Formats: sequence, structure tokens, C-alpha cells
Amino acid sequence: MLIKQVMEMFELLDSPAASGGEVARELERRGPAEITVRTIRDGDNSTDFIRIAVAGRAGKLAGGTAPTLGIVGRLGGIGARPEVTGFVSDGDGALCALAVAAKLLDMKARGDSLEGDVILCTQICPHAPTQPHEPVPFMGSPVDMATMNREEVDPAMDAVLSIDTTKGNGIINVNGFAVSQTVKEGYILRYSEDVLNVMRRTTGKAPHTFGVSMQDITPYGNGVYHLNSILQPATATRAPVIGVAVTTEQMVAGCATGATHFVDVEETARFALEVAKAFGAGTCRFYDEEEFCRLQARYGRMDRLMTLGADAV
Repeated sequence: MLIKQVMEMFELLDSPAASGGEVARELERRGPAEITVRTIRDGDNSTDFIRIAVAGRAGKLAGGTAPTLGIVGRLGGIGARPEVTGFVSDGDGALCALAVAAKLLDMKARGDSLEGDVILCTQICPHAPTQPHEPVPFMGSPVDMATMNREEVDPAMDAVLSIDTTKGNGIINVNGFAVSQTVKEGYILRYSEDVLNVMRRTTGKAPHTFGVSMQDITPYGNGVYHLNSILQPATATRAPVIGVAVTTEQMVAGCATGATHFVDVEETARFALEVAKAFGAGTCRFYDEEEFCRLQARYGRMDRLMTLGADAV
């Protein structure tokens, strides 16, 4: 279980003084990892991007060939001060990713290393703006989406789990989490049965899924509606991406406080950890490579959907 790690990371993040440096120091205390923190400023706003690379036994960082999983905690901010006081619902993605990082380092300190490397990226901003959105307000972002993708999507990632609070809609109506289809190079592929099996095992329930539209896998800034930013990493990498949505039965604004449920966050983090174990060991495929090649051969490339489109040419 990751209850301990979730609680410890929450205590660090639930503060107006929360920072990437403070989180990095806590993670470094747990064991060796490649941790970098970059502060990015945009006008009056700023945020700390943190990247944690945990080496596996046979991963690339150790000179091996095991695949690398990327876990992105996607959010606008962990707080919306001074408008609201406290940790906001939108911060669950960061909390999940950092809890997984803490657990991986705790495991490694005890002698349990995964087969492949895991790279975890998120941002820490306790003073993010808010923005209007229907049906409930969204958290804004201290930086633009291109910057977020550049800082959070690492070229070394062979596949990506993008964890994002997805409560401000009427589409997913369960407490817990749900997973999307795999998205790769503009194609919305079928659900990964391997990933669904991990979800069945870790939750003990039938898997919850959500469907994505073509709009959702295009970049922000093109003037079309997006469910949220959960699949924006798919616009910045050719690696397969699966969205992991932290969800609720009722619509909850991203800037709402008191809306983080530790059971749901722990379950989501534990699922991500188990996917990391299986992916690095080669027993969890995000997509069928042969079928993807057949799709491209028959219908051509779809990677134009990773761009802003014709108006941007």
C-alpha cells in the first residue's frame, strides 16, 4: 500500500510554501535517484517542475534494455491562493506521481528494484490562477501547455501514464479512477487489456474506463473543446500514452479544496506502481505494435493531430 507515502507527500504539498526543492530534499532522503527541479516563470506566475528518474535493475540508466515508463502528474496547480486556502482537487495528479516516486525509493532502499527505469514528472505550484470553464471552473496554469509538455514529457519515456484529476465533467461518474484508450501519434487505439488486467487486480473491481474524442488528443490553443489536459502529453511524444483520470460521482471543480480522497489517490498510485513493475518487465503492453503498423499502412499517418493544424502552417 502507498497510504504512508500519500500522507507524507500531502503534508509537503498542502502549504503555501510548497516547493520543488522541498519535495526533492524529502525524496533524496529516501534513497538515490536522479532528481532535477526547474523553476519556470511566466509574468507574475511561476511553478517548479520536478523530474525523478528511478533506475531499474536492467533499465537504460544501468546500461540495460528494459523499457522505461513515464508517469506524468498533470495539473494546473496544487493550490489557488489567495482565492482559496489549501490543497485543491486539481493537485491529485501531482500527489499520485510523487507518492509513487516516494514508494519506489522506499522499495529500492530495502532492496526491491524494478526491472526498468521509471521517470516521474510533475509541477508544484501552490499559487496557480483559475479560469472559467463549463460546467465547473478549471484551474488555470502558471505556464502554457507547450512549456508543461516540454518539462514533463521526457524523450526517454517508452510509454506514458498521464494522471490527472478529471472531476469537473458529467462524463465519468464514479469515485476512484478510470483509464482511457491508448493514444499514439494521432491514433486513438483500443484499450490495453494488459493495463485493464492490472486495474482489475489492484482494485478488485471491474475496470472503469472513459472514452476520448479527437478533440481531446489535439493540442490546447486550437480553439476546440477538451475534456481536460489529461492527454496533452500525447501531443508531445510518439510513445503510447494512457490517461489515468482521478474521478468522482459528482462534478467537482478543480479549484475546490477538501476534495482529495486518500482512498482514491492511493488506489490510483498503487495501480500506477503495478503498471510500472509490469511494463519494465515486458509483461504489460500499451498497444499492439503489429496492428498499429497495419493501421498506418492502410490509412496513413495521423500525427497532424499532434499539431495546431492548418492555421498554424
